Order: sequence, then C-alpha cells, then structure tokens
Amino acid sequence: MRRLGSILLALLIMALVPSIAPAEPPATPESTPATHALDVVTLKDGTVIYGLILGMIADELHIKTSFGPTAGNDIVKVMWPNVAKLVVNRPVPFMLKEGTTVVGTAQPGEPGTMILKAAPTGTPMAIPLDSVLGMNQPSVIYTGAVQAGFSQTTGNSHLRNGSLLGELSARAESLRLTILGRYVYGDDGGSLLVRNSRGTIKLDFFLTKRLYWFTSAYFEQDTFQDLKLRTALATGPGYQFLDRGDLSGIWKDMSLYAEAGPAYFNEDFKLADDKSSTRGRWAVKWNWPLWGGDQVSLYHFQEGFQSFANSKDLYLTADTGLRFKVWGGLVSGLQWTLRYNKNPPPGVSDTDNLYLITLGYSFDTSRKQ
Repeated sequence: MRRLGSILLALLIMALVPSIAPAEPPATPESTPATHALDVVTLKDGTVIYGLILGMIADELHIKTSFGPTAGNDIVKVMWPNVAKLVVNRPVPFMLKEGTTVVGTAQPGEPGTMILKAAPTGTPMAIPLDSVLGMNQPSVIYTGAVQAGFSQTTGNSHLRNGSLLGELSARAESLRLTILGRYVYGDDGGSLLVRNSRGTIKLDFFLTKRLYWFTSAYFEQDTFQDLKLRTALATGPGYQFLDRGDLSGIWKDMSLYAEAGPAYFNEDFKLADDKSSTRGRWAVKWNWPLWGGDQVSLYHFQEGFQSFANSKDLYLTADTGLRFKVWGGLVSGLQWTLRYNKNPPPGVSDTDNLYLITLGYSFDTSRKQ
C-alpha cells in the first residue's frame, strides 16, 4: 500500500508540474505592440508625452493620453512652438506652409526638424518644425454662428424689435463656401418701423494657397428704402493675405482677404424707376480672434459696388463688430452695420446705420479634435 501510495503521489506531481510551471515573463512596455503604436511628443522643457496625436490647428496640438473601454477622454493640448521632437507612428496629413499636404509618419531629425516619411513609398524628407501649419485636420472645416436679439415693451408703449444673423463657412483644401444672412424687424403697436433682410452666397476656388477665383450672389430687401429687391452677381479674383497660423502670438488666428471683379447690379423699387448696371465689386474681410483663439473676436467685412457708367451710382455695406465667448459655444455680440447708397431714390436717405446687441451660438469644427 505504501508503495502504491508513493506511485500515485509521483503521478499527481507529474500531472501538476506543467500547470504550475512559471509563465513567460511579461513583455516590457518597450516591447508591447500598444506602446509601439503610441505617438511621442517631447517639449523643449524636457517633458515627454505619450499618446495618440489627434491633430493640430492654429499652433495647438491635441494629444489623447488615455485608452481602453474604461478610459476617460483625457486630451492634452500643447502649443506647437513648444515642441522639440515628434514621433508619429501612423500616416497622417501634414499641412505645410508652402501650401502642400504630405501624408506620412514622423521621426525626430536634427534640432528643429523632423523626418517625414511619405506614404506609401516611405521616402524620407527633413521638414523644419516651424513649417508645419496643421496636422490631421478634417477634410472640410466648418465655422459659423447664429445670433439673435429681441426687445419688447408693453403698457404705455408697444415696441417690438427683433434681429436674426447667421453665417456659415465651409473650407476644404481648394474650395470655400460662405453663406451670410440677416433679418431685422421692428414695429410700434403694429405700425411697421423697420424691416430689411440680406443674403449672400459665395464660392471661392483656390488656384494656389493664396490666390482664388470667386463667384458671388447678393440679395437685399428694405421696406423703408423703397426697395423690393437688390441683386448683385459678381465674379473675379481674390487673394488670401493672411490665414490662420501665418503669424504667431496673439496674431496667430488673424485672417484677411480682399477680392474684386465685375458685377451685374439690379435694383427693383416699389415707386422709383428700376435700375440695372454693370459695376465693379470689391470686398475686404478681416477677422482677429483674441485671447485664447476664440474668447474675443474683432471683425470687419466690407462690400462695395461702383458703376462703370455713372460715378454717382455707388453702393457700400460694411459690418464691424465684437464677439465674446460666454460659455462653450454660447456667444454674445456687438455689431454696427453701415449701408450707403450714393444715389438713392427720391425721398430716401443715402445712409442707414444699424446697431445690434445679440446672443447666440458659434461653432468651429477645427477646434474639436
């Protein structure tokens, strides 16, 4: 029995040996595929950030640093001028200052440079870090705002005033669509005091990074200018003098463009004789986001139409204002709109001024990584 017990014990030990044998040592973090897939950002102060680079716009680099089904949405934001080295292990689009876009991976190069390996060939090229304007941006960037203002009195007076403003811009690499709209209404006890509206749609086709060709349509109505409908159809060249990322510091988000070209201009009046002419159109748009990119924005947009046949036939409109970020996408605004008609219908003033205080919502998909 004792011998039989010894044999059974020996067989039991032999059966358990494979199951209790030590497992292979765990792979070190350096050898795991997950770590190999991580991007690495080294800052000039020596800080090293591991994660997934989501993208970069207007000198702000977004890095996701936590992963997994239970991980939070931890995103670190660093300014691009503070980056000393960069490792990107998957092909992403890099937008360069000369206007080209290269899809590839990145490794550190000489100080102030990176080695960009273009996909799919893997051809390496040394790129200065300060020549990178954007990274992994969406193919179309949408910006815009919808704002409204309203006031009403009751009792001894019965005044109502309302305004609605909207704008939308969709920018791809070679195309930009802009839509603007405005409606203003006011009455006193049902007696109309003001009613006017305006709409613009414009398409820009970029021939180079800066030079583009535009086509635009402008529509306007104003009850107190005797105007049923003002229409202007125009086309011509434009130039983007400044775009986001061209400058640095508080100027980094500033943009400026100017354009000019021939236009067909038509005015349908209620009482006065209708007029149509060939005119020259010009437009200038300047936008300057301050303090954090979108906390406060100062802007000016001017559009004019001058007749080729009669120097007195000039029409000009301009919007100048400030927009303040309240919280999230909620914004408030102050705007002054000037409309000047050098040759108005009889009994109509040549200048109208509109002052607006509004509250609304703005959006910018380039800032949502």
